[in-house]
Amino acid sequence: MKILQNLFYVKTHEWVEFINESTAKIGISDFAQHELGDLVFVNLPAVGDEVTAGDAFGDVESVKAVSDVLSPVTGTVSAVNEALLDKPELINEDPYGSWFIEVSDITDKSELLTATEYENFCEKEKH
Repeated sequence: MKILQNLFYVKTHEWVEFINESTAKIGISDFAQHELGDLVFVNLPAVGDEVTAGDAFGDVESVKAVSDVLSPVTGTVSAVNEALLDKPELINEDPYGSWFIEVSDITDKSELLTATEYENFCEKEKH
């Protein structure tokens, strides 16, 4: 399982990369894509939509199940990774290069974990 040190994580297995204090990119972790299996569909919000920390902003469908993707921050969607709509398998190939949305005007955050804290959390989840 790959965990990048420069990212923050939440216990629902999304990652956050802060571009600056009020803008961040969001995706799902390597742990999440591995648990889900081969992804076949992704549903994302539109630019301009509001997202709320702890609430679903989209979902991913794998051969196993459909899972909500939760936002770790509150703000406005400023960009959407449209490549994932045509090729959701990119998430399986490179979960950290395959960001889902960029959120700007961030006003709130969920409890964020460092890479080390997230790694410890995942170890407990596996047992």
